[in-house]
Amino acid sequence: MTPVCDVVAKMIAQANGNMHDIKHFIKVWGFAKNIGELENLDPTTQYTLELAAIVHDISCPLCRKKYGNTGYSHQEAESAPLVKAFFKNLDVPQDIVDRVTYIVSHHHTYSNVDGLDYQILLEADFIINADGHSMSKEAIKNAFDTFYKTKSGKDMLIRMYLNKGEE
Repeated sequence: MTPVCDVVAKMIAQANGNMHDIKHFIKVWGFAKNIGELENLDPTTQYTLELAAIVHDISCPLCRKKYGNTGYSHQEAESAPLVKAFFKNLDVPQDIVDRVTYIVSHHHTYSNVDGLDYQILLEADFIINADGHSMSKEAIKNAFDTFYKTKSGKDMLIRMYLNKGEE
């Protein structure tokens, strides 16, 4: 199977120097990788999670060009063919490509989450977006109460955002 580091390198090349996109997916991948490891995912689920984290915003450049923004519904609608094309010449089993495609095509949908790989990507992406979008403590607390499920993701969110100024 293609090593995760090779997928990272390919995604960096595909980003064509867009440092915002590169920094974002690297951060999300880092948090997803760590949460997955702390949650003791099996190797296949961990691999799937990491691949999904790396390519989760693959449609953003297209959405900027086509729609003028990266709205969540646009990202989800445009992702599937891009993910499939990205993995076409890589040695990644088809069932994993299919799962990554599904997760990426739903990574802003917080209902009917059907696996820890999907759940952890939502949590990791939110951790990064909370800072990037300067979310209020109230909005972050709402996310914590509403869709955070993993112990490790909850612990990170608390330590990073919800205990600020309380130590």
